[in-house]
Amino acid sequence: MDAERAPKEVGSRINVVGTCGAGKTTVARALAERLGFVDVELDALSWGPDWTMRPDDVFRADVANAAARERWVIDGNYSKTRDIVWARADTVVWLDYSFPRVFTRLVRRTLRRAFTREELWHGNRESLRMSLLSRESILLWAIKTHRRRHREYSELLARPENKHLVVVRLRCPRETARWLAGARSR
Repeated sequence: MDAERAPKEVGSRINVVGTCGAGKTTVARALAERLGFVDVELDALSWGPDWTMRPDDVFRADVANAAARERWVIDGNYSKTRDIVWARADTVVWLDYSFPRVFTRLVRRTLRRAFTREELWHGNRESLRMSLLSRESILLWAIKTHRRRHREYSELLARPENKHLVVVRLRCPRETARWLAGARSR
């Protein structure tokens, strides 16, 4: 679906999904600001200090609290909280970009963050060693998950239990920018 045919009217509870590096956080922030909604970043709720994952029960409780609000844009793909988010969501914005585009963006972002020592959440920062030379490399994660995410979202969004969701599938940043410029809440 191109940006001209993508639904411009979205609901009041929106989940922005896509593979790492697609720009979920950037798009979610811009959409939340445009609509005057609360912006919730699942990574910020999931990660604790020193790159430790918060316990699942704590993470799920925080996500449930965020999703209980009336108007929000939540960005993230955590399968362990999808049941909470999608049960309350009325719209999914899927950034379904090609692997070369996403990987190029991810490499640039990772290098920028490593060199500038940008703080992400709770004092966590990306490093070149972690990003390039470890098993936890975000670049390796993108290589391993991009194709699976594409297949997974196609299947998940077609399931009967998700038919209540308005799906906005965007395939490139230019299309996303055009859609975002005209997006409005019902």
